[in-house]
Amino acid sequence: MNAVEGGRGPQYEQACARLHDMLVRIAMNEMFRRGPRYRIGGPELNDLAYQAAADALMKITEKIQRFRGDARFTTWAFRFVVLEVSNALDRHFWRVSNTRLDFDELAQVPDRSGIDPAGHWQARELVEATRDAVATALTARQRRVFTAVINGVPLETLASELKTNRNTLYKTIFDARRKLRARLMAGGHLGVAG
Repeated sequence: MNAVEGGRGPQYEQACARLHDMLVRIAMNEMFRRGPRYRIGGPELNDLAYQAAADALMKITEKIQRFRGDARFTTWAFRFVVLEVSNALDRHFWRVSNTRLDFDELAQVPDRSGIDPAGHWQARELVEATRDAVATALTARQRRVFTAVINGVPLETLASELKTNRNTLYKTIFDARRKLRARLMAGGHLGVAG
């Protein structure tokens, strides 16, 4: 086994440095493409890109023996860094996100839309009934998924955090909406759909 394959020596270090430079460029491009969706920019975005590149380099060096040559090495490495960018963005989103359903903001919607006082009262009553239904009719998981979706959490991020897939989340949201609708209809807050 030579010095590069064994992970020792100057050739190995030079190869890792060149690979890291390439991974940083890929990570930066991916971060600039996806960062605005996560409301990330500036030095924070750069830090996440370097972190993703470093994590990808570690995974690549761990798995280099499994590289079969079915694709170009750069294509194989690209996959690792893109996955690490996704992981970095997901971790960042959940660390800084304050996912909550803000019913006070929802209650202000009638004020801004010019609804008369009776309509305003009905809207506030519906908001309160919805708040109660979310708290009492939904399971903890349904409540977490429902409030995250209402607050604009991307489904990919939510699926990654909950270690599930989009189809399971769609089913959870469907069941939660059905429970909420039934509770609000039973309370007289919603009419029967025609």
